Amino acid sequence: MNSDDTESILKKAIRFHGHQCPGLAMGIRVSGVALRELGKPAKDEELVAIVENNSCGVDAIQVLTGCTFGKGNLIFNDFGKYVYTFMNRENQRALRIAIKNEAVITDKQHLDLFAKVKKRTATPAEIEEFKRLHIEKSNAILNLPEDELLVTEEIAPEPLSMAHIHESIECARCGEPTMETRIRLLDGAPYCIPCFEKMMG
Repeated sequence: MNSDDTESILKKAIRFHGHQCPGLAMGIRVSGVALRELGKPAKDEELVAIVENNSCGVDAIQVLTGCTFGKGNLIFNDFGKYVYTFMNRENQRALRIAIKNEAVITDKQHLDLFAKVKKRTATPAEIEEFKRLHIEKSNAILNLPEDELLVTEEIAPEPLSMAHIHESIECARCGEPTMETRIRLLDGAPYCIPCFEKMMG
């Protein structure tokens, strides 16, 4: 991929996500490998992404691969790992892509500034320095040789069903429509999860 392509893809990802950061860069790199090896972005559900974290990179994956929560072809496993599995339903090929630990590690100054920014104790100068380091780390990830950033392996595809459309049922307490698969029954009456938990708590 040439520098013009990279810049165009980065701009597209930033427009969707809101800012440039190392996590977004990881999602861009992972998406690039998935599309190169498995085919074009999903128009419907032909490409599936299984992500093991809900960090910034997932936004890049959604906008670049066409795998989205709304279409049902983005599956979230809350394992807290920088691991992404992609499957092409049309050619029955699947890839597991993991970010190498060395690429995730951030220097102490960057981490210290990040903590201050999150706590809202950073000075204007520290905020600017944090932003500079964030973009510097992001650019480093975008330019890192693939074999230094990723571990990619072809795996056997898992059988995954297509997205389902479920009936909505009215909650007996709040009256709001709730997907039938998320309804909880209490004394035979249907409740949404928040109402059920309030009644049981």
